[in-house]
Amino acid sequence: MPKAIALVSGGIDSAVAAVLALEQGMQPVFLHFDTVPLGNTKGREKTMLLARHLAQLFGKKIKVIIIPHGNVLFAIAKNCDRKYGCVLCRRMMLRIAERIAKKEKAGALLTGESLGQVASQTLSNLNAEHSAVSIPIIRPLLSLDKLQIEKLAKKFGTFETSILPSACCSIPSKPSTRASQTLIEEEEKKLDIESLLRKSLLKIEGKTLG
Repeated sequence: MPKAIALVSGGIDSAVAAVLALEQGMQPVFLHFDTVPLGNTKGREKTMLLARHLAQLFGKKIKVIIIPHGNVLFAIAKNCDRKYGCVLCRRMMLRIAERIAKKEKAGALLTGESLGQVASQTLSNLNAEHSAVSIPIIRPLLSLDKLQIEKLAKKFGTFETSILPSACCSIPSKPSTRASQTLIEEEEKKLDIESLLRKSLLKIEGKTLG
């Protein structure tokens, strides 16, 4: 059974992407980025609820990995241009996910991105984000709109959990929609990327549900 690391926020899109992967016979390992102390634990709690629901729905065990991400968000906010915060955050998430994939022997990453729905998901920004890793990224929702995704979430029984309150604490007031790889790599020179990665990976939490 092919395995993928699913970046799961607890929101609508990433949960639906995980379901579609399960329907195709894939085994997703849920990876959630915990924003404490800059954010709350609601996303973490929702991710656990979603994993438990899908494990029961498909009769499979689902592993959930929690990574602390507050220190990364703090470093980006302190050192980098705020308008690129979403892209820089996403690049760090993908780098961490790629390292987790090697440990879990997963062949791809799985994301819930839908083209153009939010600032971080314009074509320019997606290209800038995904250039941070070499592992394949599966994006099953890319061409779907919000209403189509919500319809699938209701069908799969993930909608009610996904809409429970939680929030990303790092969204800039005026996010860039046209980031380039070259520009973002210049911004990343302001960060000690390897140190941030090491600190995050030292505090992994894992739990298997189902």
